[in-house]
Amino acid sequence: MLPGARALRAAGLLRPPGAAPSTGAALRARCGPGLRPVRRGFALPAGPDLRHFLRAAAAGQPGPSPELPPEPGSIPGAPKVYLETYGCQMNVSDTEIVWAILQKNGYARTKELNEADVILLVTCSVREKAEQAIWKRLQHLKALKGRRRQARAPLRVGILGCMAERLKEEILHREKLVDVVAGPDAYRDLPRLLAVAESGQQAANVLLSLDETYADILPVQTSAGGTTAFVSIMRGCDNMCSYCIVPFTRGRERSRPIASILREVKMLSDQGVKEVTLLGQNVNSFRDLSEVQFQSVAAPGLSRGFSTVYKAKPGGLRFSHLLDQVSRIDPEMRIRFTSPHPKDFPDEVLQLIQERHNICKQLHLPAQSGSTRVLEAMRRGYTREAYLELVHHVRDSIPGVSLSSDFIAGFCGETEEDHLQTVSLLREVRYNVGFLFAYSMRQKTRAHHRLQDDVPTDVKKRRLEQLIATFREEAARANAALVGQAQLVLVEGPSKRSASELCGRNDGNIKVIFPDAELEDAAECGAPGRAQPGDYVMVKVTSASSQTLRGVPLCRTTLSRAAASH
Repeated sequence: MLPGARALRAAGLLRPPGAAPSTGAALRARCGPGLRPVRRGFALPAGPDLRHFLRAAAAGQPGPSPELPPEPGSIPGAPKVYLETYGCQMNVSDTEIVWAILQKNGYARTKELNEADVILLVTCSVREKAEQAIWKRLQHLKALKGRRRQARAPLRVGILGCMAERLKEEILHREKLVDVVAGPDAYRDLPRLLAVAESGQQAANVLLSLDETYADILPVQTSAGGTTAFVSIMRGCDNMCSYCIVPFTRGRERSRPIASILREVKMLSDQGVKEVTLLGQNVNSFRDLSEVQFQSVAAPGLSRGFSTVYKAKPGGLRFSHLLDQVSRIDPEMRIRFTSPHPKDFPDEVLQLIQERHNICKQLHLPAQSGSTRVLEAMRRGYTREAYLELVHHVRDSIPGVSLSSDFIAGFCGETEEDHLQTVSLLREVRYNVGFLFAYSMRQKTRAHHRLQDDVPTDVKKRRLEQLIATFREEAARANAALVGQAQLVLVEGPSKRSASELCGRNDGNIKVIFPDAELEDAAECGAPGRAQPGDYVMVKVTSASSQTLRGVPLCRTTLSRAAASH
């Protein structure tokens, strides 16, 4: 059993493979006496109530979970759900899964908060600031819920995702505002939980699973007509970094079958999506165990100088195989992936990125710190020197690659010397994109149990500001090197600041802004016209900042043609 699994199972947060979700007495026993089935308590009946079946019958379906989803809003009187997403791209993907489940069960979607019968917040728990935003939002919803109680049918409010997993009991008891709490592995149970809430009782399911990947659910894209989409390929994380709450809110690593991923990407291609990002908490540790003939395959080696807290996992189809197959579906669709761990970059992955024109030459290499001493305390499994060796190897393998990273300022025990080593790493690597945050202690993590959050808040703030300033200075230099070059840009839509300009991203995932003008078609098979979202446009860069490139459009083209011309 991997480190952390015993703790999860002992706490009742981990469900064995194939086990059904606990209900009734078992879940009440785990949650303790504070969640007994009293009027304001924690009742979980065996299934939906009569109103749920009547609603399904009104939709012309045989039961509460029909095979085919009704058209949104097509059922008179269908309850309306309002979805609000906080945090990372995984939560965006989870929102699409939640909506697919609710749509199949007779709910309609609304974008108007005041129209909603159900409000669901898909939450983040990675930092305290993210949770505070949810508590503030709930105070606003409390007033709305009070007004609704006087006007018509009660408004139901649900907390989903990582914060639900971490703070289930507090959420249910704090001011009795929330009706439904569902962890990341309990979304299939939402129709039943909402049916329980209709009777005026609170309902929750926060058990983590060893095998839930929602592989059989095709997410409903929340941005109709969008040019980009996220595809979740695996869930959970086994790395157990000392600062990270993810293993405790999303559980153990498990991967979707490759076949289900390929079906989803093909569907998105057919819908006209031009860029897909493969998602996972540790995306490049992907390991599909669904095909028996590959279950004895040897585990690939780690990046040189890297280690893990768990033993090597043999068997399964790996990330390189998935990336190869996904990139073959549509030569006009860009492929990205996030968030990887630096330990899982075998040469076959780097070679594939270099060879395939539609796999973006952009990698996220989260460093977290430039100090070997702090990296050891974080349990990252590498030294500063090993990380830099990987960066050099990546740049040698993929010329012109764009790099991004994550950094934490003020981790437990971080000295001023440790901080300056992180500053120097930012200067030495010169990232194009950065995500930098002050450390926020999370309960249940190893750091919470073993380390002291001893860096004062004002020192964290100062160090973070210095890291951000250094990153921006170096990113501006990195982006300035692109001035005068032609960049292939996938158009996303009008610029937010000017209707006369278009905005998109280049292969390196850097924002590019250029004038909306009549353009020739490089294929010489179409009349001149203005670029539309989803078009590829060749843009000559004229200026650069730390976050944005500006340029003049040269022509419309295709991904394949642009690759062939270089």
